[in-house]
Amino acid sequence: MVVSVTPGASVRHGRVVDIRDTGWVPVAITIYGVVVLVFMMVMYALERRGRIFILAFGIGCLLSSSYGFVSGAWPFGVVEAIWAVIAIARFTRKPSRPVAG
Repeated sequence: MVVSVTPGASVRHGRVVDIRDTGWVPVAITIYGVVVLVFMMVMYALERRGRIFILAFGIGCLLSSSYGFVSGAWPFGVVEAIWAVIAIARFTRKPSRPVAG
């Protein structure tokens, strides 16, 4: 049996299914991505206000990394995981004391 498949469709269990009509999962992944990316960027902007925002930025990077992997953009997931390690390492370092002058 030969099945002609149009662009945007795939064969599942002998039936042609339009992969663009897969329900709410892609929408939920997109909404998750927007929320975690906004959170990450806000925490980055607030880093100068306190060390806790550096930790929050690292957590935001981890969440963004998970979004990258779930959405299929694994290079984005890898880069965000690296940024998370950098941010958490910055948080765990002792803050430098200002030089008295």
